[in-house]
Amino acid sequence: MAEDVRALSAQLAQDPQSLVFLRLSEALRRKGQLDQALRVALNGLERHPHLADAHDLYARVLTDKHDYERAFDEWDMALRIAPNHTGALKGLAFLYFKVGDLQQAESHLELAQRIEPDDPSIQQAVAMVRGGAAPPPPSASASPPVPTPAVHTEVEAAPLLDESRVFAGLEGAQEGLVLLDAAGRVLGGALRNPAGADVTDAVAAYLAGVSQEAARTAKLLGLGAWTGLSAEGKHGNVHVSHPSKDALLLVVRDRGVPLGRLAILAQRATAMARRWLEKQ
Repeated sequence: MAEDVRALSAQLAQDPQSLVFLRLSEALRRKGQLDQALRVALNGLERHPHLADAHDLYARVLTDKHDYERAFDEWDMALRIAPNHTGALKGLAFLYFKVGDLQQAESHLELAQRIEPDDPSIQQAVAMVRGGAAPPPPSASASPPVPTPAVHTEVEAAPLLDESRVFAGLEGAQEGLVLLDAAGRVLGGALRNPAGADVTDAVAAYLAGVSQEAARTAKLLGLGAWTGLSAEGKHGNVHVSHPSKDALLLVVRDRGVPLGRLAILAQRATAMARRWLEKQ
């Protein structure tokens, strides 16, 4: 394996635009050299931002590092580029299972099975989810193929998200999401009550200071740093998280959206908000 890594590294050094980075990063990942695998995958992704396999690879490395929020975003992007990408479908199924949304996990695996009905790993994962067991973590084959120029997925790729509007491109971004600073100033998103009235500013003012209070409460209780909380209501469900020390994100959905699905949506929104805040 070490010799393979050296050979692949040499090939990539000779041609930084080469897709051999897919094999190199996967080889490093399998050796447990996750930081090196992450750097190779990220450098390759920067050169090939519309390559579905690159997003899938990056997501697998992130999952190994337990960075599930960013892994979800990468697999989601892979499916935007290549809707039949079974690696991304299996990866999302794994993450859905981790947050307890068995229905979404099984749905993604069933779609992957329809695309590749003879893949035994997918069949095994479906059986495990139906039996209440966690599907195996997503993994590539021992020697992942390098896409050939004839199948060039970059040409017809979907445009990258416009993050200048914080939640642009995110499912349900038009409403039910609001990002605010510590003073309660709205930075992005909008909220409406069941009657359709805009209540964004009123809710933001009410939530001002909540992030600091939550941090103090968690500290007093010896719970460590808080990352988020979910709650069920009579007419809807909510999730609160903090993309940065001085910002708060509120996600609101109706009762038809289960808490597991809401948590994943909130993770994606939090990641987008964090990136947006870092650019400001």
